[in-house]
Amino acid sequence: MTDRTPRALSLAPSAGLAPSRRLLLSAGLGLAAACALRPARAAGGTIRIGYQKYGSLVLLKGRGTLEQALQPLGTAVVWSEFPSGPPLMEALNAGAVDFGSAGEAPPIFAQAASPDLRYVAAEPPAPRGEAILVPKDSPIRSLADLRGRTLALNKGSNVHVLVVRALEKAGLPYDAVRLAFLAPADANAAFVRGAVDAWAIWDPYLAAAERATGARVLADGQGLAPNRQFYLSRRGFTDASPEIVSAVLTAIGAVDAWAEGHADAVAAELAQAVGIPAPILGVALGRLSYDVAPLDAATVADQQKVADAFHGLGLLPRPVRVADAVWTRPERRAENRGETR
Repeated sequence: MTDRTPRALSLAPSAGLAPSRRLLLSAGLGLAAACALRPARAAGGTIRIGYQKYGSLVLLKGRGTLEQALQPLGTAVVWSEFPSGPPLMEALNAGAVDFGSAGEAPPIFAQAASPDLRYVAAEPPAPRGEAILVPKDSPIRSLADLRGRTLALNKGSNVHVLVVRALEKAGLPYDAVRLAFLAPADANAAFVRGAVDAWAIWDPYLAAAERATGARVLADGQGLAPNRQFYLSRRGFTDASPEIVSAVLTAIGAVDAWAEGHADAVAAELAQAVGIPAPILGVALGRLSYDVAPLDAATVADQQKVADAFHGLGLLPRPVRVADAVWTRPERRAENRGETR
């Protein structure tokens, strides 16, 4: 198969910028991935969870409610932080973590690399939580104006889906835009100094960039990409410890229910962990959706469209069937068989 992926541009970050603590953490993507992929032993009664500094898992970690929920099962929790979804999925495939979350694209690449990936649940779509930004004084006014321009994005992340769909909408071939594959910290620096023409990014980076630079949203995910958050594990863990996975999902559901009605408190809690002021996080949280649930047919169909598009562009080594990786909670399997408990 001919590689149709545009050559990634190498853009070093400029000196003197003071990105947020989370942006600085993202700059260490390679180091974090290397540490996460280091062989690790999952002791009996332990779940190793990979998280990013945004969303329900970081809230769950901060509140300590998961540890309490797992005490009756004699299960301890080990938390590992990741700067984005792709390295987290690499760690999951390598057996370095047992559970984690990521957007739409990372699980597609992870499933292509390993048949053991398991989707265990999803949050509702949050299409306004990701966008393609341009500088406030940019001459770029439409997606079609991206032709020949340089667009920064984190390769294999949720915004990779947005970029593919945006180019399709504009009638532009995938190679009509020069893609600069940069982690958020480097992309932020390149965007600020004008080394790239546009930046595809997700919240809370998105809200921070809008506030700091006055950047314009050229297009967000509305009508293009759902921007779902998925919870993922791998077959060996879901088969061996289904009750632990179920307990984690129940705890996520509880923190989701709390977060939905306490936006100010959520912003205050996340501000300490993320290093972004609460007012900016408040903007990002206003675009977030809560209500963890099993994957339904529509969600699986949307993910399959992503997988098919990536394979058609030559970005996947082989086709994947998303439905093969969907896990069903034991209690739901019993319900489907008409059993009672």
